[in-house]
Amino acid sequence: MIEKIVSFVMSGGVGSRLWPLSREDNPKQFHDFSGDGSMLAKTLRRLTARPKGETPVYLIASERHADRVHADLAGLDLSGGGPLFEPTGRNTAAAVALATLRTLSDHGDSLVLVVPSDHEIATAQKFWQSVERGAAAARAGRLVVFGIKPSQPETGYGYIEVAGERDGVCDVSRFVEKPDLPTAQGYLDAGNFYWNTGIFLFRASAMRDAFMAFQPEIWTATEAAYQAATSDLSGLYMPLELYAAIPSTSIDYAIMERASDIAMVPAGFRWNDLGSWQSLLDVSPSDKQGNVIIGDVVAIDCENSYIRSDGRLLSAIGVENLAIVSTADATFVAPVSHSQHVKKIVEQLEKSGRLETKFTPADDRVIESGAWRRRVYHWLFEETVPLWSTVGVDERHGGFHEALGFDATPLMKPKRMRTQARQIYAFAVAKARGWDGPANRLISHGIEFMARNGRTDNGGWVRTLNVDGTVADPVEDAYDHSCVLLALAHAHMSGDPDALRLGEETFSFLDAHLEDHRMTGFLETSDGAGERRSNPHMHLLEAFLAWHQATGERAYLRRAARIVDLFRSHFFDPESWTLGEYFDREWQPVKGEKGLWTEPGHHFEWASLLVDFAGRSGQSELSGFARKLYASAIANGLNRATGLAYGAVSRQGLPLDRVSRSWPQAEAIKAAIALDGAGGPDLKPEIEARVGRLFRWHINPAPLGLWVDRIDERGRSLAADVPASIFYHLVCALTQYLDSTAADPLQKANPR
Repeated sequence: MIEKIVSFVMSGGVGSRLWPLSREDNPKQFHDFSGDGSMLAKTLRRLTARPKGETPVYLIASERHADRVHADLAGLDLSGGGPLFEPTGRNTAAAVALATLRTLSDHGDSLVLVVPSDHEIATAQKFWQSVERGAAAARAGRLVVFGIKPSQPETGYGYIEVAGERDGVCDVSRFVEKPDLPTAQGYLDAGNFYWNTGIFLFRASAMRDAFMAFQPEIWTATEAAYQAATSDLSGLYMPLELYAAIPSTSIDYAIMERASDIAMVPAGFRWNDLGSWQSLLDVSPSDKQGNVIIGDVVAIDCENSYIRSDGRLLSAIGVENLAIVSTADATFVAPVSHSQHVKKIVEQLEKSGRLETKFTPADDRVIESGAWRRRVYHWLFEETVPLWSTVGVDERHGGFHEALGFDATPLMKPKRMRTQARQIYAFAVAKARGWDGPANRLISHGIEFMARNGRTDNGGWVRTLNVDGTVADPVEDAYDHSCVLLALAHAHMSGDPDALRLGEETFSFLDAHLEDHRMTGFLETSDGAGERRSNPHMHLLEAFLAWHQATGERAYLRRAARIVDLFRSHFFDPESWTLGEYFDREWQPVKGEKGLWTEPGHHFEWASLLVDFAGRSGQSELSGFARKLYASAIANGLNRATGLAYGAVSRQGLPLDRVSRSWPQAEAIKAAIALDGAGGPDLKPEIEARVGRLFRWHINPAPLGLWVDRIDERGRSLAADVPASIFYHLVCALTQYLDSTAADPLQKANPR
């Protein structure tokens, strides 16, 4: 009886050596390089084509690629297998441990075959013949690997040194990392070195015992995550917190280089790991001159070159032995013999926070800069500001209404101090952009209401007022004070006579009651209780920069610098390019999901503020941080169905709050505008696309002058009213858009 072999495909890699085609959001295993399906789909078909014997097929993949995985699985009979989704990548040792655990729990002590998802293998028949040759050694408890006899001194592969051969199986002497060229030539001349394919065959109990002997912490942590996993018809999902705790290392380092009595089967199939443009040149159909031509390409007198365009026309004359790969936003050119080194380009781009390593741009980008100018101007200055300057104003009790209904009637909700302040800011900005409405009266109206009803005995501001102006919540909150300071700075620039005095009093309160004199930064509230958040600090940075703009005094820039230092030292994670939200009193991320919580909208806000601060302070390196924040949010924080930013995602890019609100889309516009002028890629098409999405989903479906604030992941409205606090985001973003697309700097917001 032929023994069952349980197969697992590892599909968690990025494939950076095939950049710019392969990106973090669209790695190489999902690309079709030969016209007969993606590399992943071909791998799955190969495994399901075992001539004889039961072969359940499983897939270990990133949860963020679940939709792509399900598309490649369509129509395949996996014999009871299915996808196992990793919430975050923990390298191949964790994947092999997970495969072993799944086999032991569902199939007993069966043979396990683990293969990469992105290798080119000649035929399924020869592949399975080689696997079956290693089955006896695996049944005997040996860990079995598969090697390819080298045909040239290849520096891009790992090697296996063997000694002796019995019944078509060799004994492994050692594993060798990728060598330099002279060493690779020595391996080729020696005759007993093979390329390591990264394919493994073993009995489940043998791999379990190897983990327990050499890496028990990896086994224990993977087992805890597996036992806590949840499953449905779409696959098995590991909990993020437990899976992230697994030590991250490769199966080669963890087990194979430590275990003894490892067997190697010389593979009887043609193999290529498609790890470079050279390898694609080698295996793809070529013309008479040895060129591989893909896409809209005109090549004249070219030889032995890989020339590919995934967008606009690409032309080349007289080139030899080159790789030329062009996508919508990037072009790579190198001798094919050097194409292995594209990873150096990727590393350099990542250091500077370039978006092109993480995100694949959409094909429908608007190219013409300023395409939305007239629509934006009309909606902002002829519909929205006039509406909110009338029905949005509480002429009876003072201040501004907290929200309107979709029939533009005021809703009698408590008035948050942050909303009152933001309305003042919005009318001040509208005035500065040429709005001819009663801005001065509205600014004075708001400040008078706040000052008359909202001051505390300490000289600060309360959190919330009732509709009639009585105090509803007396807490002195740092977030609210940041909004008040922002409003007063812009009111001062608009000429309000009380703004400067009130601003100075607020700064005195901030220093005396909200500054954390024990640690860097500010308290959430004046009583010092509760967790710390990065968000109030971001809004304080915004306010400090506004006061620097209003007065020119560098003292405000020094205040801003302290917030930026806190961002560098505690808020920003350089590994994931993400911004933490919740911290304990020592500025360490809180435990549990909140410690992994990130918000794309806040990434965008910080990005534009960091560029602003960099320009004022001369700290140009901060633009790199801004690009990384923007890249992380675009790559991991968007709903691909709508193109809108989610409410929150984990540091690994998994959606935690799938609702898309209007303000993050506005902040994405501001961030793209800021970065477009800070070096790096041309983001003008991205700016137009972001404005278009804001109008498509949040503005166009609403009555004139209003917006749909909350949208579910399928694009359906969840909004019950129109919150006034969003007005500030929209006015700021759209006036910046009008300024940035003006043909004449004097034109500013007016497109006429």
